[in-house]
Amino acid sequence: MARIVATNSEKQSLSAEDWAEAALEALAAGGMEAVAVEPLARELGVTKGSFYWHFASRGALLKAALELWERRETLDIIAGVEEIRDPYERIVKLFKRANSSHKAGRLYLAMAAASDDARVAAVVRRVSASRLLYLHDCYRALGMDEHEAHVWSTFAYATFIGNQQVHRDVPDRFPEGARFSEYFKLMLKTLIPRARAAQALPPPAATNLRKTGSS
Repeated sequence: MARIVATNSEKQSLSAEDWAEAALEALAAGGMEAVAVEPLARELGVTKGSFYWHFASRGALLKAALELWERRETLDIIAGVEEIRDPYERIVKLFKRANSSHKAGRLYLAMAAASDDARVAAVVRRVSASRLLYLHDCYRALGMDEHEAHVWSTFAYATFIGNQQVHRDVPDRFPEGARFSEYFKLMLKTLIPRARAAQALPPPAATNLRKTGSS
């Protein structure tokens, strides 16, 4: 078999993360079957040599894509809110970030649908566990006990996942514009008991989440 070699311009213009990003886009649009070297190379406008410059196999690309998604959906999101000391405002910011990207939600649902693959299933479990753990800590910071925080964080996360599924399956039913603002206010009122803010504790550390995400 002839060896496929990347051109110098391909080596310089595309990084391994570019390929991982393209793989995530393909997975969101078409599932695991869409993560294939030749179609991705065509989409990126390069030869397969660019792929093999960075990865030894499709499996290595999938691993990189999963790691990229896990980092973005755990540590990067938490890093954007963990310095907010008011636990009510911290949860509000989390909800805003969670509901601001339908692309991210669509990708999560695609990952969940592909979880019959053991590699994908392991990452989906870690991401969900990390999100739930951090939400739990946020509700604890509002003054809830362990049981209450468990119930409320589960309720909040289930609402987020439900939002993404409704937006994907029946997008015309999901509110937009001013109607979404009204809808979001209802979510905040329902999912965050503001009266607890007076009992607020210091912001939760992200160390537990990092341990969960890197296991």
